[in-house]
Amino acid sequence: MSAVKVEITPRSLDRIPGWFWITDQRLFTWFLQARGQEEPPGDLLELGTYLGKSAVMIGSHLRPGETFTVCDLFESDAPEAANDAETSRSYSTLTREKFEQNYLGFHHTLPVVVHGPTSIVLDHVAAKSCRFVHVDASHLYVHVRQDVLSAREVLRDDGIVVFDDYRSEHTPGVAMAVWEAVANLGLAPICVSNHKLYATWGDPAPIQARLLRWLESRSDLWHTTDAFDGWELVRVNERKKPAAPTPGGDPATLGKLSGELQRTTAELKRAVAESEAATQALRKVTSEISLAGPVVQRAVRWTRRITRGKRA
Repeated sequence: MSAVKVEITPRSLDRIPGWFWITDQRLFTWFLQARGQEEPPGDLLELGTYLGKSAVMIGSHLRPGETFTVCDLFESDAPEAANDAETSRSYSTLTREKFEQNYLGFHHTLPVVVHGPTSIVLDHVAAKSCRFVHVDASHLYVHVRQDVLSAREVLRDDGIVVFDDYRSEHTPGVAMAVWEAVANLGLAPICVSNHKLYATWGDPAPIQARLLRWLESRSDLWHTTDAFDGWELVRVNERKKPAAPTPGGDPATLGKLSGELQRTTAELKRAVAESEAATQALRKVTSEISLAGPVVQRAVRWTRRITRGKRA
């Protein structure tokens, strides 16, 4: 079991570079613990871990008898030119050492690390062994499609899979592979955030119902439900705090503020003028003292001479 060293909060996770937004942090936490301790043990898997931001949170939900595996190329060469160009462009700072340092900043032990392309993950993770899989590796269609098939292979029937970048303009390969799985491979969406799609190859209805009950209790998350041909999709996003009210165009308020501004400006000008006058007076006194210095010194010397003469 992975023991937590420090509390995992959005603020503490900010220490790790990466793209793991508040909405998804909360959804990950819910999906990883939604069914509670009555859920039988199931392993956890992350395909593409970058510097460990989401892995840290996933690892905090590892229970006795479970294994957490991460798979990433890290600094190794990609298996083909297009994948290598993608890795060099987007993940040039990624190394296994940096990932391990970040992870050990929160946990006492590392997950199982598969250092290589995600195409080899089936050699390391058993079929039907996982309850949660996060897919955030290559954005190229051919690789994402393989990751979809790998996720389906390792997930048990009621397991949850999460796909990152399912809708970004720079990742059409992810969108194509994910929605192809929905159309042709029986993948059932549960919910989406701005950045991730949460789905299952099992029955989505029971967990979707629990999710909606949980969302109703949250004041920090906004949600709505869209109906499609035979299934529903929950959309979730962070609820932004309302901005502080502004004066707007209220004439009375603006007039009051204008009067206060004029009074403050007048007081400031008066203070500046008094300060300048005091400065000039100080300069005059300093100059007079400077001029009077030699006269005073001569007067003191003559006084001493006269005094000595009288004594003699």
